[in-house]
Amino acid sequence: MSFINENFLLRSKAAQRLYHDFAKDLPIIDYHNHLPPQEIAEDKNFDNITQAWLYGDHYKWRAMRTCGIDEGYITGDKSDEVKFSKWAETVPHTLRNPLYHWTHLELERYFDIKKTLNEKSAQKIYSKTSEKLRLPEYSVRNLLKQMNVKLLCTTDDPIDSLAFHKKIREDNFEIQVLPAFRPDQAMNISDPEKFKIYLAKLQKASNISIHSFDRYISALKNRHDFFASMGCKVSDHGLEEIYTEEFTEKSVAAIFEKIISGNRAEYKEERIFKSGMLYYFALWDHEKGWIQQYHLGALRNNNSRKLNELGPDTGWDSIGDFHQARSLSKFLDLLDKENKLTKTIIYNLNPADNHMIASMTGNFNDGSVAGKVQWGSSWWFLDQKDGMTEQINTLSNIGLISKFIGMLTDSRSFLSFPRHEYFRRILCNLFGEDIENGELPDDLELSGKVIQDICYNNNVNYFGWDIRP
Repeated sequence: MSFINENFLLRSKAAQRLYHDFAKDLPIIDYHNHLPPQEIAEDKNFDNITQAWLYGDHYKWRAMRTCGIDEGYITGDKSDEVKFSKWAETVPHTLRNPLYHWTHLELERYFDIKKTLNEKSAQKIYSKTSEKLRLPEYSVRNLLKQMNVKLLCTTDDPIDSLAFHKKIREDNFEIQVLPAFRPDQAMNISDPEKFKIYLAKLQKASNISIHSFDRYISALKNRHDFFASMGCKVSDHGLEEIYTEEFTEKSVAAIFEKIISGNRAEYKEERIFKSGMLYYFALWDHEKGWIQQYHLGALRNNNSRKLNELGPDTGWDSIGDFHQARSLSKFLDLLDKENKLTKTIIYNLNPADNHMIASMTGNFNDGSVAGKVQWGSSWWFLDQKDGMTEQINTLSNIGLISKFIGMLTDSRSFLSFPRHEYFRRILCNLFGEDIENGELPDDLELSGKVIQDICYNNNVNYFGWDIRP
């Protein structure tokens, strides 16, 4: 019998009713993830559970490395079955880590497997899950439908052709798959040679010859316009911090010319360039009524040896301790006083910034729209029970949890959507405890409506999605 029963994480009768009567069956909108659109366009079937579960999942990779498992069994050339057996050996050591909950939620929700995964059960679970994943009803499109997903946004570079998004749309797939504009590489001038390579790709994508900063901005604006034509409504930025150095168009252009001439920018010049680019992107987002997202505080690629060996996004990132408040305030205020501040979502990776972010958003909620500036859901290392609980409680105390736009997966796996269930159970448990403790009225309809808003309705209204029936 699985430890994940129908009342998993629901510690009161009120919590159980709130989840089962109000939250459980709501559709899912996943407005930020890293799913590959090509696999949706091709309606891929995975050959086995390792491909669906372990390829690209640096959460699992970090756990396996911590258990002393050789890299050959993680990102190396060992067989998929052997790699899965090593993950199965790791799972019992993930007790009290969210990976233990996610692993068993996913086994149960997608495959109806109620046994815990360990070294003894690995072979049978590998065979059963892999056999199912090869069936047509377990293609990636059907996995999304199985989880009642209505809409998702991928994460896409401006140079992307969005050909796979076009294919998905032409197929009239009932789940909307929309791009998100992620121009991080367009701001990264730390390596002039890599930046030149990026410029060449941008020239090709935009069909604009880039020989000056004006032409560079024109090419990026061309791609921003193209993304909008493909249904994009959101931008996204992965930053250590918001950059707010004083700049002029002339100063940013001079730095651009320096870089394309093959010279390296100084530290202050990099910050000036990024400050200018963030401002231009924000103006375009406001012009189109997009929602802009800022993911702040990751200290990336800490292990240079492993970065050189395996590349980025392979599990060598951590929480950074950047000073966020003053620069974030300055940036939002600059846009607000020009009446150019569009709807904005801010995510922090350092929990020390929780109260600051929760209070900062209130400075720019001007009454023009409900929850105009949002504190985003718990991100990355905070995407677990304690992190979600603290985020919900802090937002409840400093802002209005009732106007929160809810959960997302931020995942590269098509099997990750039970994370929405995880969030909903935690949310319902917190409201249920308050009801049982007499801190909220014994009115399930009242709390249930707020929970439905957080899990679905607020999101639809905030983004203005045209959700298909």
